[in-house]
Amino acid sequence: MRKKRIYSMTNFSKNILWAIATLLLTALLFASLADNQEKPQVISLNELAAKANANEVAKVVVQKNDLKIELKNGGKLVSKKEFDSSLTETLVNFGVEKTALSQVAIEIKEESGFKFWASVIIPAILPLIFIGFLFWFLMRQASRGASQAFSFGKVNLKLFTHFKDKITFKDVAGLKEAKEELKEVVDFLSHPKKFLEIGARIPRGALLMGPPGTGKTLLARAVAGEANVPFFHISGSEFVEMFVGVGASRVRDLFATAKKAAPAIIFVDEIDAVGRERGAGLGGGHDEREQTLNQILVEMDGFDRDTNIIVIAATNRPDILDPALLRPGRFDRRVVLDMPDINDREEILKIHAKNKPLAEGVDLRKVATRTPGFAGADLANVINEAAIFTARQNKKIIEQSALYESIEKVLLGPERKSRIISQKEKEITAYHEAGHALVASSLPNADPVHKVSIIARGRAGGYTLKLPTEDRNLRTRSQFLTDLAVYLGGYAAEKIVFKELSTGASNDLKEASELARKLITKYGMSEKLGPVTFGKSEEMIFLGREIATEKNYSEETAAQIDKEVNRFITNAYQTAHDVIMKHFKVLEGIARALIERETLEQEEFVDLVKKFKLKLVGA
Repeated sequence: MRKKRIYSMTNFSKNILWAIATLLLTALLFASLADNQEKPQVISLNELAAKANANEVAKVVVQKNDLKIELKNGGKLVSKKEFDSSLTETLVNFGVEKTALSQVAIEIKEESGFKFWASVIIPAILPLIFIGFLFWFLMRQASRGASQAFSFGKVNLKLFTHFKDKITFKDVAGLKEAKEELKEVVDFLSHPKKFLEIGARIPRGALLMGPPGTGKTLLARAVAGEANVPFFHISGSEFVEMFVGVGASRVRDLFATAKKAAPAIIFVDEIDAVGRERGAGLGGGHDEREQTLNQILVEMDGFDRDTNIIVIAATNRPDILDPALLRPGRFDRRVVLDMPDINDREEILKIHAKNKPLAEGVDLRKVATRTPGFAGADLANVINEAAIFTARQNKKIIEQSALYESIEKVLLGPERKSRIISQKEKEITAYHEAGHALVASSLPNADPVHKVSIIARGRAGGYTLKLPTEDRNLRTRSQFLTDLAVYLGGYAAEKIVFKELSTGASNDLKEASELARKLITKYGMSEKLGPVTFGKSEEMIFLGREIATEKNYSEETAAQIDKEVNRFITNAYQTAHDVIMKHFKVLEGIARALIERETLEQEEFVDLVKKFKLKLVGA
């Protein structure tokens, strides 16, 4: 509050300075305007009498004791007459002849009552009006600051009652089990009687868990569209403030508002912002985040249990949430959102392509086949990128090629056709990618090659696109060993053809080394070391990353692990080397085609390989 008072006083001082500066500027403006006006010359009555006798005066306007004189030559003068005497009498007394006086037009002007009173009142009232406006402005600023101070602990809660684009469960493809769980929640709030009659207890909360882009927020919007009860939405980060206690106050205000509208649903997006595990050593016991979490725990399942409110929360880091938040009675339902399989991907693509003009013959199933591991958000991005690509080419209909192009753009980035490379580098890249493609198409357990290109995309100088024919949840040792050989196919091709190595294989070597180490230390697939895992990651989290790994094995074991990694890599290289030497003519054919055409699609690649009578594995 002291900081708040200092802030208010600072604003008050600024407003005072601003008002004084405005007054000074206004005064200077009027003064400059007054100075710029040409003032008529003031003359005495003797001079006026002399000019009247010389027949130079055309007209005299009398307004009280002020005289405005107009000369026949167009000049204007001013003067004053005697008090309590007429102008004619005054001029005669000053020696003006009657004949000369008769040539002067004399006009008498009476001052109006309004003008008189205005000249008296306005100079007195105007400063008072200005001062009153100034005080009103300053009081308004002060009251606004006070109102903000009193609303500091209020939550910025959003009530969704009407959607501009209403979403229901029909608009969410896949996620069948997740939708069933949430349909029960909506049904309980809409028809609580049938559940209460058999003694069912209302679930306190449902936690949506899944990787980024799998549709957690979309599913919550679908709940809002389906529910016939008030739906409140807030982000977890909105509870966190620099002042201790503000987050807890906002939690109390959130639940108090929802209780007034009960039955109701509260959706907290990204709850891990305030729901991290307590006692991790980051922040003290009075940490603002911990106070906020404590208040959430009490509100969800404290002494006051007679509430008809369900909390739905979303997170992609369930592993860092506090155990008290996940116990029964708080988040009773844990809804896991998996990555979509091929059927779900096809349905998601259909939903996002609903309002977009697709060309006849566009097969979204093929797009779904080429996008394993894509989340719903990635698939929406694929359709959007295809629409942008089509519009950029001044076309009106989205074709299949535009969808394929958008997949590669999402995976690797845009094409860099403007990148200038020498003929030698082009040959090295072509043989490198041909090595990957040849090894992948020759070994069992390898994924089919869908595209080979030497056009740079993102940070890759070229790429070989291999995609599985079906979604996999498990991978075998033989599949991993095949992947290692494919990784080293480009390395082996460069070494065989050019008798030297380039930096183009650096990323392949990195991926192969990491995979080989995982096979030994994480998956227990080493015949020599056996079914044992090595290394233990600590649960301390800093900025979302694990910062410590416990080494739970000896130095002798570490040396054996290094030897096994080297053995895995050496065997994989030998496999790739043998394949390339056996089918060297096929390698040259693929490389020449890449140098000539730069890109080979799946059909072109298969036709080319079949010309060399190489039987593709799985074909």
